[in-house]
Amino acid sequence: MYNFRLNNRSRIRTATVGIAIASSLAMVVSSTDIAGASGNTSSGGTVVIPDLSPFSGADASLGPGFLAGCYSATWVINNNGGVNGKKIQCKVFDTRGDPADAVPATRQMFASTPNIFMVIGPTSDEASAVVPIINYQKTVVFSGTGQSEFDQSPFPYFFRLTPPDIATAYAMIAAAHFRYHFKRVALAFGNDIGSQTFVNPSIQATKNLGMKMTANVALDLTATSFRSEAATVVNSKPDVILTEALGPADAIFLSEVKQLNGGKMIPVLGTSPTIDPTWYSAVAAAVGAKTLQDNFSAVTLGSDFSGPAYKQFAAAIIAEKANISNYTKYLTHPQTLHFYDAVTLAALAAVEAKSNVSAVYKPYIVKIANGVPGATVVTSFAEGVKLLKEGKAIRYIGPGGPTKFNKYNNSAVNFQLDKYGPGGSTVLLGSVPAVQVNAAAKAAK
Repeated sequence: MYNFRLNNRSRIRTATVGIAIASSLAMVVSSTDIAGASGNTSSGGTVVIPDLSPFSGADASLGPGFLAGCYSATWVINNNGGVNGKKIQCKVFDTRGDPADAVPATRQMFASTPNIFMVIGPTSDEASAVVPIINYQKTVVFSGTGQSEFDQSPFPYFFRLTPPDIATAYAMIAAAHFRYHFKRVALAFGNDIGSQTFVNPSIQATKNLGMKMTANVALDLTATSFRSEAATVVNSKPDVILTEALGPADAIFLSEVKQLNGGKMIPVLGTSPTIDPTWYSAVAAAVGAKTLQDNFSAVTLGSDFSGPAYKQFAAAIIAEKANISNYTKYLTHPQTLHFYDAVTLAALAAVEAKSNVSAVYKPYIVKIANGVPGATVVTSFAEGVKLLKEGKAIRYIGPGGPTKFNKYNNSAVNFQLDKYGPGGSTVLLGSVPAVQVNAAAKAAK
């Protein structure tokens, strides 16, 4: 059994004691916050950021992570004068992770919600269906999709701080090959759109790096047993299982793998969504917390968990703990940090543009994110507003690290390798070097 225990150079980023999480939403959302309830209550002095993402269904763990980023960023912004004098309100619009539900949710969002400042979400499962609608409304959207179709996005209001899934797939193969020296790889991804995008690039990169793909199973996220899929994987004798299957799927599947493998867990490599309190709670209960700690790691978005930008983010999460269930788990949640940065970037762009209208402030997002010659680096909303009001150029670098948008409004990020420590705390194992990711990408060509 390969052991993912810490070495002397690794560090625990949080000392949070794990608390069991129910299978319900990981975020406390009141009934008046749900789209389709009592309608929008925004006053003339308020602008709204809808979180258009899954809060129910198999992908229900994704929406709360995005929302925690919104809550924390707006706490900072609202306590520093708001955006052009207006407070920001975060609201939930549940896509259920399904295009059939996401489209009417998006239309209802625009019909029922005046003063939309920007949108966060959707995920890979709904983006193809709803990003065109958001773009038609000329509304800035920072999406969590990893679909490669947005690598050269034709939608000018679309922005992405997260890497495409294909890049994450290459990073996973790079970690498996160069760090752990695994030779035999099995794939076990959910049958949803977002998860399946990892499969083909993983197969190609594995083959051309001299590794063997022993099994490739798709996990039906609505199933209650994966006995046959687990048997296929175990019988193929892999060194590692690469996976992303949300909802209860990974917990059930990995439990059956362990049972069929004589009570021993095969090492597992996951994606960013597997570093999540809901995923951890379910899988730890199914296979054992110590087993998960010793046999699991995940390739996640590179983030900075120190310094002034992170300290303010962490303070904001704690301040908003009444709105964020199990808030301590979001202190090192990669997607939460990046959506915090997304909201902050948009707010600073609106301040420089002196307008909260997407069509007016949108061009300033790239300017502030990428910086211009002579720009001063800022790590907080308040610091940025002060300099902007003095007529100075700024470059915002938040807890998610430096942002560099290309002409398609995609920003490349670095990858790191995380695991779980005691109680579900997040443990940094190290970076996944870009040269290794590029080598895996080259091998897939």
